[in-house]
Amino acid sequence: MISKHTTGPALVHLTMVWFMGSALTAVGFYVVGVGLFAGGATAGAVAALCWAPVAVVLLAAPGFAARHLIPVTQRRGGVWAWAAAMFGAGTAGALIAVAVRLHVDGLRNGLVLYVSGGVCYALAAALFLPGARTRIAAVVAAALFATGGAWTAWDAGRPPTLDTWLRANGVDRALLRVGDAPPGYALSVRGASEDGFGADYERPGTTALHLAVERTGEDTRRVDTRGCPVPFGETILCTDDGGGRLLVTYESGYEQRELRLRRGGLVCAVTLHETGPGPGLAAARRILSTLRPATDAELAPLTRLPMRD
Repeated sequence: MISKHTTGPALVHLTMVWFMGSALTAVGFYVVGVGLFAGGATAGAVAALCWAPVAVVLLAAPGFAARHLIPVTQRRGGVWAWAAAMFGAGTAGALIAVAVRLHVDGLRNGLVLYVSGGVCYALAAALFLPGARTRIAAVVAAALFATGGAWTAWDAGRPPTLDTWLRANGVDRALLRVGDAPPGYALSVRGASEDGFGADYERPGTTALHLAVERTGEDTRRVDTRGCPVPFGETILCTDDGGGRLLVTYESGYEQRELRLRRGGLVCAVTLHETGPGPGLAAARRILSTLRPATDAELAPLTRLPMRD
């Protein structure tokens, strides 16, 4: 059992193992990664096999330094057995840490990975210290560490809440406006960003109507006094559709029109892929005449889209 006189040296020993384990995790990850990048799985396996004896030799240093603390190292060849056991246990833990970090952040945060690998080495080293209480404490600490890693992986796999997703992507809720779905149409939210919001209204057998919402002034095209686009090389006809709406018709071979509405500092436009007074135009009028803030249930599909860090 560790006495009061050996508590300090034991902590120093575990700190040394943690530091060396972190360094070995970083170097090993780099060596195997270079092998995988250079020659695929075979080269990666060869790199790992070449790295293993080097790591064991390096791990023997803290084993020799703590021979008075670790019973197994006091036997002939015990230091090398201890170093090999440290490498095996620490590497297994580091591989689990790699799997967790891959799931959490795609290994973008290497420092957390290396420190986690060092913790795995230190917990393995604690199991070799004398005393049942010390080993029980090491097992409990390892269980807590594993539980924390499992919870982190589980939490990372959950979709973010809507508010979390909106904050991370810098989306202003004022842009998130939809109109009631016309009869036969289904609303499908497509995306949102700092600059705008988009949703489709889909009906079987027809081309979807696309609703785009953006702030006034975000459209960089030249416009006339009514807000009608005036692009170069295209002929566009704008007509008053009533209710503050503007019908924009592209007459340069496009079968596309936009029904636009400016209100409250926003420009809401429904794109129609048809000409003439068809059902799509009536549906677009209904969408713009019933504009309202989108509900959380309608915006739920956003949480399945990529989220900025």
